[in-house]
Amino acid sequence: MKTLRVASLITGTAALLLSGAAMAGVNVGINVGVPAPVYVAPAPVYVPPPPPPVVYQPAPVYGAPVYAAPAPAIVIGWHGDRYWDGRRYWGRDEWYRHHRDWDDRGHWDHDRGRHNGWR
Repeated sequence: MKTLRVASLITGTAALLLSGAAMAGVNVGINVGVPAPVYVAPAPVYVPPPPPPVVYQPAPVYGAPVYAAPAPAIVIGWHGDRYWDGRRYWGRDEWYRHHRDWDDRGHWDHDRGRHNGWR
């Protein structure tokens, strides 16, 4: 009895090891998987070109435009060899003859040369 058991064990083991081709089969499986995350570059942004500039026709002119001359600038003082005092031009020698109380150093000489000792 013992030999029968050992013989059937050896025969079964040999059948299992030697019949690998008999165990081949076809498997049908259904897989529902989650895809891996994928980085996709953003789509480029397209901006339409600006509209062309608007050009208006100027208003019709029915007469010639009137331009006012600027007011003359009145600058009191020496202009070359003439002096303008706001009313008229003076020549340099005429100015000195008319304004004898003007001192040579550029000071007004109101006391006509009498300095009372302070000079």
